[in-house]
Amino acid sequence: MDLHRRSLVRRVASVGMAAAFPVTWAVSARAQTADSPRFAPRAGDWRTFDVTTRVDLPATTSATRVWLPLPAVQTGWQLPINDAFTSNGKARLIADGEQGVRMLAVEFADGVQQPFVEVTSRVSTQSRERAHHRQAEDPATLRHALRATRLLPLDGIVRATALKATHGARGDEAKARAIYEWVVANAWREPEVKGCGEGDIKTMLETGNLGGKCADINALFVGLCRAAGVPARDVYGIRVAPSAFGYKQLGSSSASLTGAQHCRAEVYLQAHGWTAMDPADVAKVMRQEKPEWIKDVAHPLIAPVHAGLYGAWEGNWMAYNTAHDVKLPGSRGKALGFLMYPMAEDADGWLDQYDPATFIYRISARQISA
Repeated sequence: MDLHRRSLVRRVASVGMAAAFPVTWAVSARAQTADSPRFAPRAGDWRTFDVTTRVDLPATTSATRVWLPLPAVQTGWQLPINDAFTSNGKARLIADGEQGVRMLAVEFADGVQQPFVEVTSRVSTQSRERAHHRQAEDPATLRHALRATRLLPLDGIVRATALKATHGARGDEAKARAIYEWVVANAWREPEVKGCGEGDIKTMLETGNLGGKCADINALFVGLCRAAGVPARDVYGIRVAPSAFGYKQLGSSSASLTGAQHCRAEVYLQAHGWTAMDPADVAKVMRQEKPEWIKDVAHPLIAPVHAGLYGAWEGNWMAYNTAHDVKLPGSRGKALGFLMYPMAEDADGWLDQYDPATFIYRISARQISA
Protein backbone atom coordinates (compact mmCIF):
# COMPACT_ATOMS: atom_id res chain seq x y z
CA MET A 1 0.00 0.00 0.00
CA ASP A 2 2.91 2.20 -0.06
CA LEU A 3 3.63 5.06 -2.26
CA HIS A 4 7.15 4.44 -3.02
CA ARG A 5 8.79 1.14 -3.80
CA ARG A 6 12.06 2.66 -4.83
CA SER A 7 15.21 2.48 -2.81
CA LEU A 8 15.86 5.58 -0.78
CA VAL A 9 18.89 7.82 -0.84
CA ARG A 10 21.83 7.63 1.51
CA ARG A 11 21.31 5.65 4.70
CA VAL A 12 23.68 5.86 7.61
CA ALA A 13 23.70 3.20 10.31
CA SER A 14 25.86 5.07 12.77
CA VAL A 15 25.35 7.21 15.82
CA GLY A 16 27.23 10.33 14.78
CA MET A 17 25.30 12.96 12.90
CA ALA A 18 25.86 16.60 12.15
CA ALA A 19 24.95 18.86 15.04
CA ALA A 20 21.46 20.24 14.84
CA PHE A 21 19.65 23.06 16.54
CA PRO A 22 16.17 22.92 18.06
CA VAL A 23 13.30 24.07 15.91
CA THR A 24 12.32 27.65 16.41
CA TRP A 25 9.19 28.53 14.52
CA ALA A 26 7.91 32.03 14.07
CA VAL A 27 4.43 32.39 12.68
CA SER A 28 4.76 34.20 9.36
CA ALA A 29 3.48 37.68 8.92
CA ARG A 30 0.77 36.25 6.68
CA ALA A 31 -0.63 34.11 9.46
CA GLN A 32 -3.60 35.52 11.30
CA THR A 33 -4.97 35.06 14.76
CA ALA A 34 -7.10 32.03 15.53
CA ASP A 35 -10.15 34.28 15.57
CA SER A 36 -9.44 35.48 12.02
CA PRO A 37 -7.32 32.69 10.57
CA ARG A 38 -5.79 31.97 7.23
CA PHE A 39 -4.95 28.46 6.11
CA ALA A 40 -3.37 28.17 2.68
CA PRO A 41 -0.33 25.85 2.46
CA ARG A 42 1.88 26.53 -0.54
CA ALA A 43 4.66 24.37 -1.93
CA GLY A 44 8.18 25.68 -2.33
CA ASP A 45 9.84 26.09 1.07
CA TRP A 46 11.75 22.92 1.95
CA ARG A 47 12.83 22.28 5.52
CA THR A 48 15.05 19.52 6.86
CA PHE A 49 14.43 17.83 10.21
CA ASP A 50 16.17 15.29 12.39
CA VAL A 51 13.41 13.25 14.00
CA THR A 52 14.58 11.14 16.96
CA THR A 53 12.72 8.25 18.57
CA ARG A 54 14.03 6.64 21.75
CA VAL A 55 12.51 3.58 23.42
CA ASP A 56 13.42 2.47 26.97
CA LEU A 57 11.98 -0.80 28.27
CA PRO A 58 11.97 -2.47 31.67
CA ALA A 59 14.52 -5.26 32.20
CA THR A 60 13.60 -8.10 29.88
CA THR A 61 12.26 -11.35 31.35
CA SER A 62 12.08 -13.03 27.95
CA ALA A 63 13.29 -12.36 24.44
CA THR A 64 11.81 -9.01 23.39
CA ARG A 65 11.49 -7.36 19.98
CA VAL A 66 10.95 -3.70 19.13
CA TRP A 67 9.95 -2.19 15.79
CA LEU A 68 10.25 1.52 15.01
CA PRO A 69 8.70 2.98 11.83
CA LEU A 70 11.04 5.01 9.62
CA PRO A 71 10.15 7.50 6.88
CA ALA A 72 9.77 5.58 3.62
CA VAL A 73 7.72 7.99 1.51
CA GLN A 74 9.93 9.54 -1.18
CA THR A 75 8.08 11.93 -3.44
CA GLY A 76 7.78 15.53 -4.56
CA TRP A 77 6.93 16.71 -1.05
CA GLN A 78 9.22 14.51 1.08
CA LEU A 79 12.79 13.24 0.80
CA PRO A 80 14.16 10.80 3.41
CA ILE A 81 17.93 11.30 3.64
CA ASN A 82 19.42 8.91 6.20
CA ASP A 83 18.91 7.06 9.48
CA ALA A 84 21.30 6.73 12.41
CA PHE A 85 20.71 4.40 15.35
CA THR A 86 22.21 3.02 18.53
CA SER A 87 21.01 0.24 20.84
CA ASN A 88 22.20 -2.39 23.31
CA GLY A 89 20.18 -4.95 21.36
CA LYS A 90 20.65 -6.48 17.93
CA ALA A 91 19.33 -3.87 15.51
CA ARG A 92 18.81 -3.94 11.75
CA LEU A 93 17.13 -1.79 9.12
CA ILE A 94 14.34 -3.57 7.24
CA ALA A 95 12.50 -2.58 4.09
CA ASP A 96 9.33 -4.19 2.79
CA GLY A 97 9.53 -3.91 -0.97
CA GLU A 98 5.89 -4.82 -1.51
CA GLN A 99 4.31 -2.08 0.58
CA GLY A 100 7.28 0.25 0.95
CA VAL A 101 7.43 0.08 4.74
CA ARG A 102 10.77 0.81 6.39
CA MET A 103 11.51 0.09 10.03
CA LEU A 104 14.26 -0.48 12.56
CA ALA A 105 13.85 -3.92 14.15
CA VAL A 106 15.65 -4.64 17.43
CA GLU A 107 15.98 -7.90 19.36
CA PHE A 108 16.80 -8.04 23.08
CA ALA A 109 17.76 -11.24 24.83
CA ASP A 110 16.29 -12.33 28.17
CA GLY A 111 17.93 -10.57 31.11
CA VAL A 112 18.89 -7.22 29.55
CA GLN A 113 18.66 -4.75 32.42
CA GLN A 114 18.15 -1.46 30.58
CA PRO A 115 17.14 -2.23 27.01
CA PHE A 116 17.03 0.82 24.78
CA VAL A 117 17.08 1.88 21.16
CA GLU A 118 17.39 5.32 19.66
CA VAL A 119 17.08 6.21 15.98
CA THR A 120 17.34 9.57 14.25
CA SER A 121 15.93 10.01 10.76
CA ARG A 122 16.86 13.02 8.66
CA VAL A 123 14.13 14.05 6.24
CA SER A 124 13.26 17.07 4.11
CA THR A 125 9.64 18.16 3.70
CA GLN A 126 7.62 20.89 2.04
CA SER A 127 4.00 21.94 2.04
CA ARG A 128 1.78 20.52 -0.61
CA GLU A 129 -0.84 22.00 -2.87
CA ARG A 130 -3.01 20.63 -5.61
CA ALA A 131 -1.10 19.76 -8.79
CA HIS A 132 -2.18 21.59 -11.92
CA HIS A 133 -1.20 18.79 -14.26
CA ARG A 134 -1.77 15.07 -14.06
CA GLN A 135 1.13 13.04 -12.71
CA ALA A 136 1.22 9.60 -14.29
CA GLU A 137 1.21 6.61 -11.94
CA ASP A 138 2.08 2.95 -12.32
CA PRO A 139 -1.16 1.00 -12.94
CA ALA A 140 -0.05 -1.57 -10.34
CA THR A 141 0.14 1.19 -7.73
CA LEU A 142 -3.36 2.35 -8.60
CA ARG A 143 -4.69 -1.20 -8.37
CA HIS A 144 -3.03 -1.46 -4.95
CA ALA A 145 -4.90 1.70 -3.91
CA LEU A 146 -8.23 0.13 -4.89
CA ARG A 147 -7.93 -3.13 -2.99
CA ALA A 148 -9.80 -4.22 0.12
CA THR A 149 -7.85 -4.75 3.35
CA ARG A 150 -8.80 -6.27 6.68
CA LEU A 151 -9.99 -2.95 8.08
CA LEU A 152 -11.11 -1.50 4.74
CA PRO A 153 -13.59 -3.99 3.26
CA LEU A 154 -15.20 -2.64 0.12
CA ASP A 155 -18.45 -4.61 0.03
CA GLY A 156 -21.60 -4.61 2.18
CA ILE A 157 -22.25 -1.48 4.16
CA VAL A 158 -19.06 0.20 2.96
CA ARG A 159 -20.09 -0.14 -0.68
CA ALA A 160 -23.65 0.91 0.09
CA THR A 161 -22.46 4.01 1.96
CA ALA A 162 -20.06 4.94 -0.84
CA LEU A 163 -22.87 4.73 -3.40
CA LYS A 164 -25.13 6.83 -1.19
CA ALA A 165 -22.45 9.47 -0.58
CA THR A 166 -21.62 9.75 -4.30
CA HIS A 167 -25.17 9.57 -5.64
CA GLY A 168 -25.37 11.79 -8.70
CA ALA A 169 -21.60 12.43 -8.82
CA ARG A 170 -19.96 11.92 -12.20
CA GLY A 171 -16.23 11.43 -12.51
CA ASP A 172 -13.48 10.87 -9.95
CA GLU A 173 -13.22 14.49 -8.78
CA ALA A 174 -16.94 14.78 -8.12
CA LYS A 175 -16.91 11.49 -6.22
CA ALA A 176 -13.86 12.47 -4.12
CA ARG A 177 -15.44 15.82 -3.25
CA ALA A 178 -18.75 14.18 -2.35
CA ILE A 179 -17.04 11.67 -0.07
CA TYR A 180 -14.90 14.37 1.57
CA GLU A 181 -18.01 16.42 2.33
CA TRP A 182 -19.91 13.34 3.53
CA VAL A 183 -17.13 12.40 5.96
CA VAL A 184 -16.81 15.97 7.30
CA ALA A 185 -20.58 16.15 7.77
CA ASN A 186 -21.07 12.73 9.39
CA ALA A 187 -17.87 11.78 11.25
CA TRP A 188 -16.53 13.59 14.29
CA ARG A 189 -13.42 13.79 16.40
CA GLU A 190 -13.69 11.76 19.61
CA PRO A 191 -10.88 12.83 22.00
CA GLU A 192 -11.34 9.81 24.30
CA VAL A 193 -10.25 7.32 21.62
CA LYS A 194 -6.79 5.87 22.33
CA GLY A 195 -3.94 6.90 20.09
CA CYS A 196 -5.06 7.62 16.54
CA GLY A 197 -7.84 5.02 16.56
CA GLU A 198 -8.08 1.62 14.87
CA GLY A 199 -9.49 2.40 11.42
CA ASP A 200 -12.17 -0.31 11.52
CA ILE A 201 -14.59 1.35 9.12
CA LYS A 202 -17.03 -1.54 8.81
CA THR A 203 -17.69 -1.51 12.55
CA MET A 204 -17.98 2.28 12.53
CA LEU A 205 -20.63 2.17 9.82
CA GLU A 206 -22.53 -0.80 11.25
CA THR A 207 -22.76 0.74 14.72
CA GLY A 208 -23.40 4.26 13.44
CA ASN A 209 -20.60 5.49 15.71
CA LEU A 210 -18.49 7.57 13.35
CA GLY A 211 -16.58 9.23 16.17
CA GLY A 212 -12.84 8.60 16.19
CA LYS A 213 -9.47 10.04 15.45
CA CYS A 214 -7.36 10.43 12.33
CA ALA A 215 -6.79 6.71 11.60
CA ASP A 216 -10.55 6.21 11.84
CA ILE A 217 -11.84 9.25 9.98
CA ASN A 218 -9.30 9.28 7.16
CA ALA A 219 -9.64 5.50 6.79
CA LEU A 220 -13.36 6.08 6.31
CA PHE A 221 -12.58 8.55 3.53
CA VAL A 222 -10.09 6.15 1.90
CA GLY A 223 -12.38 3.12 2.16
CA LEU A 224 -15.37 4.96 0.69
CA CYS A 225 -13.23 6.28 -2.18
CA ARG A 226 -12.00 2.79 -2.97
CA ALA A 227 -15.50 1.37 -2.79
CA ALA A 228 -16.57 4.08 -5.27
CA GLY A 229 -13.77 3.09 -7.65
CA VAL A 230 -11.43 6.01 -6.91
CA PRO A 231 -7.84 5.04 -5.88
CA ALA A 232 -7.00 6.34 -2.39
CA ARG A 233 -4.63 5.57 0.46
CA ASP A 234 -3.89 6.47 4.05
CA VAL A 235 -0.54 8.11 4.73
CA TYR A 236 0.75 7.41 8.24
CA GLY A 237 3.15 9.85 9.88
CA ILE A 238 3.85 12.35 12.62
CA ARG A 239 3.67 16.12 13.09
CA VAL A 240 7.15 17.60 13.54
CA ALA A 241 6.55 21.34 14.03
CA PRO A 242 3.86 23.90 14.86
CA SER A 243 1.50 25.14 12.19
CA ALA A 244 2.45 28.40 10.50
CA PHE A 245 -1.19 29.43 10.40
CA GLY A 246 -1.98 29.79 14.09
CA TYR A 247 -3.94 26.54 14.55
CA LYS A 248 -2.75 24.73 17.68
CA GLN A 249 -4.39 21.45 16.64
CA LEU A 250 -2.62 21.38 13.27
CA GLY A 251 0.90 21.31 14.68
CA SER A 252 3.02 19.97 17.49
CA SER A 253 5.78 21.10 19.81
CA SER A 254 9.00 19.85 18.24
CA ALA A 255 10.50 19.16 21.67
CA SER A 256 7.93 16.46 22.42
CA LEU A 257 6.27 14.61 19.57
CA THR A 258 5.14 11.66 21.65
CA GLY A 259 1.46 11.45 20.80
CA ALA A 260 1.87 13.63 17.68
CA GLN A 261 1.28 10.75 15.26
CA HIS A 262 -1.14 11.71 12.52
CA CYS A 263 -2.64 9.88 9.56
CA ARG A 264 -3.45 11.80 6.40
CA ALA A 265 -4.99 10.64 3.12
CA GLU A 266 -4.47 10.88 -0.62
CA VAL A 267 -6.76 10.29 -3.57
CA TYR A 268 -5.65 9.80 -7.18
CA LEU A 269 -7.47 12.14 -9.56
CA GLN A 270 -7.04 11.68 -13.29
CA ALA A 271 -6.56 15.41 -13.89
CA HIS A 272 -4.17 16.03 -11.01
CA GLY A 273 -2.50 12.81 -9.86
CA TRP A 274 -2.15 12.09 -6.15
CA THR A 275 -4.02 14.77 -4.25
CA ALA A 276 -3.75 15.60 -0.54
CA MET A 277 -6.79 15.18 1.72
CA ASP A 278 -7.36 15.41 5.47
CA PRO A 279 -11.00 15.42 6.61
CA ALA A 280 -9.82 14.15 10.01
CA ASP A 281 -8.01 17.40 10.73
CA VAL A 282 -11.12 19.37 9.81
CA ALA A 283 -12.93 17.34 12.47
CA LYS A 284 -10.09 17.92 14.94
CA VAL A 285 -10.20 21.69 14.56
CA MET A 286 -13.99 21.66 14.88
CA ARG A 287 -13.85 19.68 18.12
CA GLN A 288 -10.66 20.82 19.84
CA GLU A 289 -9.31 24.12 18.54
CA LYS A 290 -11.64 26.00 20.90
CA PRO A 291 -13.16 24.89 24.22
CA GLU A 292 -16.57 24.69 22.55
CA TRP A 293 -17.30 22.13 19.84
CA ILE A 294 -17.87 24.06 16.60
CA LYS A 295 -20.23 22.11 14.35
CA ASP A 296 -20.63 24.57 11.48
CA VAL A 297 -18.06 24.26 8.68
CA ALA A 298 -18.95 27.81 7.61
CA HIS A 299 -17.65 29.15 10.95
CA PRO A 300 -14.75 31.60 10.32
CA LEU A 301 -12.36 29.36 12.24
CA ILE A 302 -13.32 26.21 10.34
CA ALA A 303 -13.98 27.40 6.80
CA PRO A 304 -10.31 27.97 5.82
CA VAL A 305 -9.30 24.51 7.07
CA HIS A 306 -12.31 22.83 5.48
CA ALA A 307 -11.40 24.40 2.13
CA GLY A 308 -7.63 24.03 2.45
CA LEU A 309 -7.43 20.39 3.48
CA TYR A 310 -9.18 19.36 0.29
CA GLY A 311 -6.14 19.34 -1.99
CA ALA A 312 -3.37 20.63 0.27
CA TRP A 313 -1.56 20.06 3.54
CA GLU A 314 1.15 21.78 5.51
CA GLY A 315 4.75 20.54 5.47
CA ASN A 316 5.11 20.44 9.27
CA TRP A 317 4.56 16.66 9.12
CA MET A 318 6.66 13.63 8.21
CA ALA A 319 5.22 10.56 6.47
CA TYR A 320 6.26 7.03 7.44
CA ASN A 321 4.35 4.84 4.98
CA THR A 322 0.99 4.06 3.37
CA ALA A 323 0.79 0.40 4.38
CA HIS A 324 -2.13 -1.63 5.71
CA ASP A 325 -2.05 -5.18 7.09
CA VAL A 326 1.59 -4.92 8.19
CA LYS A 327 3.17 -8.16 9.38
CA LEU A 328 6.18 -7.25 11.53
CA PRO A 329 9.18 -9.51 10.80
CA GLY A 330 9.82 -11.91 13.67
CA SER A 331 6.52 -11.14 15.42
CA ARG A 332 4.26 -13.92 16.65
CA GLY A 333 1.31 -11.54 16.60
CA LYS A 334 -1.17 -10.91 13.83
CA ALA A 335 -0.59 -8.33 11.14
CA LEU A 336 -1.18 -4.75 12.29
CA GLY A 337 -3.77 -2.57 10.65
CA PHE A 338 -1.00 0.00 10.14
CA LEU A 339 2.47 0.90 11.48
CA MET A 340 2.64 4.43 12.87
CA TYR A 341 3.72 3.84 16.50
CA PRO A 342 6.74 2.13 18.03
CA MET A 343 5.75 -1.48 18.73
CA ALA A 344 7.20 -4.12 21.10
CA GLU A 345 6.50 -7.77 21.86
CA ASP A 346 7.78 -10.27 24.44
CA ALA A 347 6.83 -13.85 25.35
CA ASP A 348 3.51 -12.63 26.79
CA GLY A 349 2.51 -10.75 23.63
CA TRP A 350 2.32 -7.11 22.62
CA LEU A 351 3.43 -4.39 25.03
CA ASP A 352 0.86 -1.62 25.21
CA GLN A 353 2.31 1.26 23.20
CA TYR A 354 -0.08 3.60 25.03
CA ASP A 355 1.11 2.58 28.53
CA PRO A 356 4.11 4.70 29.63
CA ALA A 357 4.65 2.51 32.71
CA THR A 358 5.81 -0.46 30.63
CA PHE A 359 6.60 1.04 27.25
CA ILE A 360 8.46 4.34 27.49
CA TYR A 361 9.27 6.15 24.28
CA ARG A 362 10.05 9.74 23.39
CA ILE A 363 10.01 11.42 19.98
CA SER A 364 11.43 14.86 19.19
CA ALA A 365 12.44 16.85 16.12
CA ARG A 366 15.15 19.35 15.31
CA GLN A 367 15.09 21.57 12.28
CA ILE A 368 18.52 21.71 10.69
CA SER A 369 17.76 23.93 7.70
CA ALA A 370 15.01 26.17 6.42
